[in-house]
Amino acid sequence: MSEKLWRIYLSGEIHTDWRDEIAKGVEGASLPVSLSAPVTNHSASDDCGVAILGPEPDKGWHDRKGALMNSIRTKTLIEEADIVVVRFGDMYKQWNAAFDAGMAAALGKSLIVMHPPEHAHALKEVCAASSAVVERPDQVVEILRYVIRAELKGY
Repeated sequence: MSEKLWRIYLSGEIHTDWRDEIAKGVEGASLPVSLSAPVTNHSASDDCGVAILGPEPDKGWHDRKGALMNSIRTKTLIEEADIVVVRFGDMYKQWNAAFDAGMAAALGKSLIVMHPPEHAHALKEVCAASSAVVERPDQVVEILRYVIRAELKGY
């Protein structure tokens, strides 16, 4: 019997290596996981619409073209995911991450939220919709190890 391949979508903050940390942890634990994410090249994500569809003199329409194009990937990968992990980092207001968390919750996806302790109040509603709230990538890996293999470190 083959083992289920778990599809994990890693949404949110793009300015640190948290996705790489999760990927290394999943690989180290030999978990049957396929990781996906939004486009994490900030410039490419912002400019994809005008790069492909042509220039846009109005910045609002420039951003809208990119957002619509990016939504194709985001919507598809969240719909296909078994678990959605959303990271809120220290930089910027991550409205897109909050939107992804809301989409995952609306679709009934299992949701893991990751953020620093100082964001707890601002994210209380997002966290209330999740199955787990963590601060570090290694905690995500341990949740995956437990959920997928029923293994708990130290037991």
